[in-house]
Amino acid sequence: MPKEYRTIREVAGPLMLVQGVEDVAFDELAEIELASGEKRRCRVLEIDGGNALVQLFESSTGINLASSKVRFLGRSMELGVSEDMLSRVFDGLGRPIDKGPDILPEQRLDINGLPMNPAARNYPQEFIQTGVSAIDGLNTLVRGQKLPIFSASGLPHANLAAQIARQAKVRGTTEPFAVVFAAMGITFEEANFFTESFRETGAIDRTVMFVNLANDPAIERISTPRMALTAAEYLAFEKDMHVLVILTDITNYADSLREVSAARKEVPGRRGYPGYMYTDLASLYERAGRKKGKAGSITMIPILTMPEDDKTHPIPDLTGYITEGQIILSRELHRQGVEPPVDVLPSLSRLKDKGIGEGKTRKDHANTMNQIFAAYARGKEAKELMVVLGEAALTDIDKLYAGFSDAFEKEYVSQGYDTNRDIEDTLNLGWKLLNMLPRAELKRIKDELLDEFYGKGD
Repeated sequence: MPKEYRTIREVAGPLMLVQGVEDVAFDELAEIELASGEKRRCRVLEIDGGNALVQLFESSTGINLASSKVRFLGRSMELGVSEDMLSRVFDGLGRPIDKGPDILPEQRLDINGLPMNPAARNYPQEFIQTGVSAIDGLNTLVRGQKLPIFSASGLPHANLAAQIARQAKVRGTTEPFAVVFAAMGITFEEANFFTESFRETGAIDRTVMFVNLANDPAIERISTPRMALTAAEYLAFEKDMHVLVILTDITNYADSLREVSAARKEVPGRRGYPGYMYTDLASLYERAGRKKGKAGSITMIPILTMPEDDKTHPIPDLTGYITEGQIILSRELHRQGVEPPVDVLPSLSRLKDKGIGEGKTRKDHANTMNQIFAAYARGKEAKELMVVLGEAALTDIDKLYAGFSDAFEKEYVSQGYDTNRDIEDTLNLGWKLLNMLPRAELKRIKDELLDEFYGKGD
C-alpha cells in the first residue's frame, strides 16, 4: 500500500511542494486526494532530500493544504495498450473521450519508452505513398523516416495532416497499416474537424487518436506525444504494423515546455525556451524508425507552426537538426489558392533517394524529380525577371519555363485535399508538364527514359 503524506507545504500554479517524503523517485506518478474524495494525478519533477516538487496534471484549484493528502505510486506514468485502441479517441493522459468503454490492456507500458539502440536500427528505405504529389513525387516519405511539416499560423496544415492520415499506405505489402494521431493544444473546432474527417472516410478504423485541447493543462500537453508514441511502439514492434505518427502542433508542445520550465524557475535559453529543449524534442523524434528483426516500423510527421513565419526560430531550427528534412508550406502559394500550398524548392526529404526507383516507385522517378526541380526553379527566376523588366525582356525559352512554373503550381502541387494520386499518376503528370519544354532542355533525364516517356500522349 503506497504511503500517504499530509505534508503539502505550498502550491504555486501547477507545482506543489511535499515535505518529509521517503523513497520517492524522479518522474514517479503520484495521486492527490482532496477532502471531498476527489483524486487528481501528478508526477514528481524534482527531489531534494526529503522534499518532492510535484507537478499536477489537472488544475490546482480547490486544494486545501491542511486536508489534502498525497500518495506516491512507485511507478512512472503508464499507458494500457491493446489492439482495441484502433478506432478510439483518447485525451492527453490516455483516457477514452469518445463515450466508448475503457480499454482492457494487454500490457502497461512506460510512456517515456526506451531509446532505440542505433546499432539495432534498420535503414529507412521503403516508399510510403501519401497520395500528395508534392510529397510523393518530389520529397518522398520513406518508411521509418521523420519528416516534419513547417507551417505558419493561418495555413491549412490541419487539412494536409488529415489528408495524409486518410490516404497514406505502404505499397506492395499486405502488412497492416495504422495511423497514430496526436493533437496538442488545438481548439475544439480543429479536434472536431479531425475526428469527423476520419469517421466520414472510414480512416478512423485504423487510427488511434490522442487529443489535448487548448484549455487542457500544459502538463497534459507534455505527456500527449509520449502517450501516442507508446501506442505506436506497441502496434509497430509488438503487432508488426506499419505505423504513421502525426504530431500536431509541436509549437504548442514547446510552449508548454517553456511554461513548466518558467514555473520551476529554471534558467531560460533562446527565446525563453529551456536549454534542454533540443534533448526533449530528440527524445520524441528518435522514437521513430525500424528495428532489426521486427516487421513493423514507425514513420513520423511532426507538424509545427513557425512563430512569425521564422525558420530560424528555436522550434523549427532544432526540429530541422533532429529530423530528415522538412516540408514547408508557403503563405504566398496559399494566397494564390494552391491547395496544399507546399513550397517544393526549400522543402527537402533527405532519404528520398532511398525510397524511389525501379521496384519501389518507377525507374524514371529520380530523373524526372531532378528535372522538375530544375525547370521549376528556372521558371520562378524567369517570372521574377518578368516582374522587374516586363515580359518583352524574356527569351522565348524563358517564357516556356515561366509557363511551366505556373502549370506546375496549378496542376501538380494544387490537387486539393480530397484527391488521392497513385505514384504512377504523379509521375505521368510530371511527364505531361515536362512535355511543355523542348526535349533538348531536359538535360537531367537519360536518353532511354526520354525515348520511352517523352511526348507520349499526356
